[in-house]
Amino acid sequence: MTDQIHIHLVSDATGETNHQIARACMAQFSGVRPTEHVWSLVRTSSHIEKILTAVEVYSGPVLFTLVDADLRRQLAEGCQKRQVPCVSVLDPVLHALGEYLGVESRGTPGRQHRMDDAYFKRIEAMDFTLIHDDGQMTKDLADADIIILGVSRTSKTPTSLYLANRGYKTANIPLVPNVPLPDEVLEARGPFIVGLTNDPVRLTQVRRNRMLMLNQSDETDYIDLEKVRREVTDARRLFRKHGWPVIDVTRRSIEETAASVLQQLARFHGEEG
Repeated sequence: MTDQIHIHLVSDATGETNHQIARACMAQFSGVRPTEHVWSLVRTSSHIEKILTAVEVYSGPVLFTLVDADLRRQLAEGCQKRQVPCVSVLDPVLHALGEYLGVESRGTPGRQHRMDDAYFKRIEAMDFTLIHDDGQMTKDLADADIIILGVSRTSKTPTSLYLANRGYKTANIPLVPNVPLPDEVLEARGPFIVGLTNDPVRLTQVRRNRMLMLNQSDETDYIDLEKVRREVTDARRLFRKHGWPVIDVTRRSIEETAASVLQQLARFHGEEG
């Protein structure tokens, strides 16, 4: 198998669904480096022809999310002639849901991205999360859906942004040695509070790499392994004292960490066993 392939992502909307599915699938093939050709807002026959010309030059699989029957047929037939796979990534899911519900899906391009209440909820959550990143603001923490705590470099910010994109107003607060936790965290009753932790050795390595990127001196307690161990231990002690659940991010991706947070959130609200 070649270690580099071309993959064409064709969509009649933004292409975000295609992109996420392609990335998730390609991650299962180690050593393979995909070159993505992104085709979004595809609504015309001439656009399909342009794509097929590119497929002929850069031969590779085509993943598509198109609802127009004529465009789907044109793309599929063109790919068949060029002997490249052409896959509608949503068809199996839509078929299964349609069978279960006893109705047909609405063939409306970009319907999942319409500006509805959920869209504006995500925008509001993102604004809140950016303002409350890294403990920048604490006076209205009670308005958060989720509060994430953790020592430096435990993926608090990327996890918060991921959750915000799912519509959850998320604040993250750093735990700094000899700096007390803001009273607003201890007084918050509505938000779900969760702690993130990391293996001290791994955490020290991450911090050292960060300092190298910033051309900063490594003569600091920030990357002293024993001091880092103490930070992690103190943080765990704090979480245990207040009964806050803890997620170890050492071997987790941001998506996996966020998924764990949402599982814990469901339990917090009594929505899961």
